[in-house]
Amino acid sequence: MANDHRTVEAAIRAAANDFQAASLAYGHGTDNALDEASWLVSHALGRSPAEPPDYAHVLSLSEHEAVRAVVERRILERMPAAYLTGRTWFAGFEFLCDERALVPRSPLAEFLLEDAFGLLPPEADEPFRALDLCTGGGCIAITMARLWPRATIDASDLSVEALALAAENVALHGVQERVNLLHGSLFDPVSERYALIVSNPPYVDAQDLAAMPGEFAHEPPMGLGAGEDGLSLVMPMLAAAAGYLEPEGWLVVEVGNSAEALDRRVAGLDLVWLEFDSGGHGVFAVSRTALERHAMNGGFQDRSR
Repeated sequence: MANDHRTVEAAIRAAANDFQAASLAYGHGTDNALDEASWLVSHALGRSPAEPPDYAHVLSLSEHEAVRAVVERRILERMPAAYLTGRTWFAGFEFLCDERALVPRSPLAEFLLEDAFGLLPPEADEPFRALDLCTGGGCIAITMARLWPRATIDASDLSVEALALAAENVALHGVQERVNLLHGSLFDPVSERYALIVSNPPYVDAQDLAAMPGEFAHEPPMGLGAGEDGLSLVMPMLAAAAGYLEPEGWLVVEVGNSAEALDRRVAGLDLVWLEFDSGGHGVFAVSRTALERHAMNGGFQDRSR
């Protein structure tokens, strides 16, 4: 094989062609074959995908074999790239990533980077507390701690395995003093009140879950499916959240394609649907005041029948 056929650029293009031919699904860190190929080739060569590849570098035989091995795993196993590399990025921060928790990919990253769209307490206020419900590998909680030095973050999850990964990420980012990991379902392990509660819970409905590509089968099922309409966790979260919010506090939740079902279930609740410049949908914000008003008017009853 001629040298120009063994460059990093050639390896990336060949991998991208193979991915397209195999009809892979993306969405676990990249959204197209070329970016996915660049990520995996960089990983195989021991380089960070956050650094520009050395496109002209000629692969040695061992490097070529390493690249082919990871490309073949991606195709044959339908393993998300983030699990193959053990690393991913969220809101510009690097995180450890494996099958103990979902691959981070939420539009909530933009919400956090944009100072919570103005929902945080004013800068002149005292330090505040925030809660990340269903934290998974801890990316949202840790990002809040990294971006908001005034905040103390609690992060809860039902999965012991996910919390173990979150603990590794907390240590990686050195935020042990401000991120507290709690084990339990929703608010069960929580005893504080918060200025902000953020959650990316399981919200995939039964129909969408059945249609998901093979890549999603590698993720923990309890992190995805949430009943027939995708709201088996969101509804009890809404019913209880006011009791854990400060008077001016807000709850922000991602529900994805279950947004329409939620609007039907909580007709009359003043939900604010957030819009994102970088893409994504199905994220709402709701104030404690609106939750309390809805409860007083007999809301949160089962409207699914």
